[in-house]
Amino acid sequence: MNTHRPVRALSRALSRALSNSSSSVQSSSTFPLKNVTKSNFEPALAELRRHVAAADFVAIDLEMTGITSAPWRDSLEFDRADVCYLKVKDSAEKFAVLQFGVCPFRWDSSKQSFIAHPHNFYIFPRQEILAANPAYEFLCQTTSIDFLAKYQFDFNICIHEGISYLSKGQEIEALRHLSLAYEDELLAKWSNSKEPVHMPVVKMADTLFTERMKNIFTEWRDGLLRNSNGELQFQGNSNDSQQQLRTVFFKMRPALSLSGFTSHQLRLIQLVIKRHFQDLAYVQINGEKTCQQQLVVRTDSKDDRELLMKEVKDEHCRQAEVKVQAAVGFRHVIDLLSSEQKLIVGHNCFLDIAHIYSKFVGPLPSTAEEFASSVNKCFPYVVDTKMLLNADNVLQQRMKKSQTSLSSAFAMLCPQIALGKKSTDLVFQSCVKVEVQVDDLRSSNWNSGAKHEAGYDAFMTGCVFAQTCSHLGIDFQSFLPSEHLAHNEKLQKHINLLYLSWSNRDIIDLTSGKKNAVSLGYNNHKKRYPEILFENIALIWGFPSKLKARDIRECISKVFGPTSVTSIYHLDETAVFVQFNKEKFVSEFLILKETLERNDGPVSVLHPLAGLLEGGNTQAANYETYKDICSSPSSKILFADQADAVGTKRKNKLIESEAAMESLECESFGEKNEVNPAFVLC
Repeated sequence: MNTHRPVRALSRALSRALSNSSSSVQSSSTFPLKNVTKSNFEPALAELRRHVAAADFVAIDLEMTGITSAPWRDSLEFDRADVCYLKVKDSAEKFAVLQFGVCPFRWDSSKQSFIAHPHNFYIFPRQEILAANPAYEFLCQTTSIDFLAKYQFDFNICIHEGISYLSKGQEIEALRHLSLAYEDELLAKWSNSKEPVHMPVVKMADTLFTERMKNIFTEWRDGLLRNSNGELQFQGNSNDSQQQLRTVFFKMRPALSLSGFTSHQLRLIQLVIKRHFQDLAYVQINGEKTCQQQLVVRTDSKDDRELLMKEVKDEHCRQAEVKVQAAVGFRHVIDLLSSEQKLIVGHNCFLDIAHIYSKFVGPLPSTAEEFASSVNKCFPYVVDTKMLLNADNVLQQRMKKSQTSLSSAFAMLCPQIALGKKSTDLVFQSCVKVEVQVDDLRSSNWNSGAKHEAGYDAFMTGCVFAQTCSHLGIDFQSFLPSEHLAHNEKLQKHINLLYLSWSNRDIIDLTSGKKNAVSLGYNNHKKRYPEILFENIALIWGFPSKLKARDIRECISKVFGPTSVTSIYHLDETAVFVQFNKEKFVSEFLILKETLERNDGPVSVLHPLAGLLEGGNTQAANYETYKDICSSPSSKILFADQADAVGTKRKNKLIESEAAMESLECESFGEKNEVNPAFVLC
């Protein structure tokens, strides 16, 4: 997982997990689901536009090639909110989205039920415009790929039939590239400069060819001038039977179509035109089936020639836009969701939103606050069903045993929909009705769909949201068609609140960018560790592998006191967090470590920290350095290797920290700072 896999190798590896390959719009399960690939994308998109425009909300779900690029990049309870974002950012940047579920829900007052339109889009980051953007690279996490294969994910359809896409930034870059390529390759050939083209004709064959073409163009042009009745008949004379010259019209002007010539001969023709014919212009355009077509066009004047060049350039720009718009692909769906400004519903969806931004909008911002602001401009109304489930006391008690996973919530809150039978629980008997419509087929009875298929998971997410809204007191039966669900007063306080991390329940408000919202009971859960004070944390890595957490605690406690260390947490086998009971102990520990490593005397060898520093590979820093390491785009499997890979920044910070503390006197270090004086080195 520490290398980028080429697409071809990935295809071969994943084909072992092949399920029945089909591009039909019906899923292999009996649940009605519209599968969308590149072959039926255009009509499916047109249909989706109508459904989204009429929808009250749109549920989404994504299936990815992985979650974490290294074990230590997993969400940890010791991760501060800004670090949580950096880890999500790393995941969204490194892994690909293979399947995107979109399910618009519309309330049908006549049926007193929601009508759901589940769509399952297979997407794949194929390079449609060569050289315009670099080829995509992404990581695959074996556990994620195995998980998808377990649920019969069709990798062959994804790779061969998946819909490609360009982000907004990539679209702009592709247009810029095509425009520059055109300027470089064609406009220079049409230049009106009086300077001759510096292409010496040295071969006898070239000399004969250019002279012959000069005669042909002269004969053709003179024939046009002599012909007054508009009949354009011309038979070019060429020694090569493959070379053909045919009179045509181009932009309402007579032109000579050239075919069968080599690229070298075409360059010689351009030379002839420039040197000998002021009223002729060499033009290269895209013909049918994207084939290049070469023309020599007669113009009436210099102004007419310039007008011709402008017309050709405009035509090229139009063709480039059409080509790029086709390559935009699945991003048209994202643009649709953004432009309609519907309520977007996800389940534990912060990573999903980060993927959407990274893949279809542009590079992820460096901070969570910037990200929240940017996302809010694209999607002003986002709600997370996992947040809603934890906001209601009744639902919290109900979901306590089964947790709040999507499948558990769906089975618990939507038993009629999930299992096709009525619930025996009186609290949940008044389930909001949901019917499914795919194309012209509308159904209220079906077997359970395929879990972890993005389209079905999006459907489940929407169903959970509808039931949760009902439990929060939202009465859909009195719901007006003109009413915007996101503006409902009972739901409004939950809009745009997402979990940055489920492990420590950090919350971010996409509207304000504020983190760690603690209202509404979202954070009511027991933590494994006592209160975490990030300024009290020292990061240690590279220590001898034989040391366990208790050994590290014992070494440090002998110096700073038996109660100085409140907790120790392993990032992985090579690194630990040590939380002190006082902030000042962090800097004191770092200085003491540096001092011991500079002294080779017997005191250093006998010092309690000697065991921790054994081997000379032990490194330490404060929590801000941990943040810097997490922000690095590289991902080594072991944290110690990762820290060493970004060691320059760390060393600079340590030097600055040491310089700031040099004014401390040794006796002050030992007496005032409550460190055992016996272990102070002067």
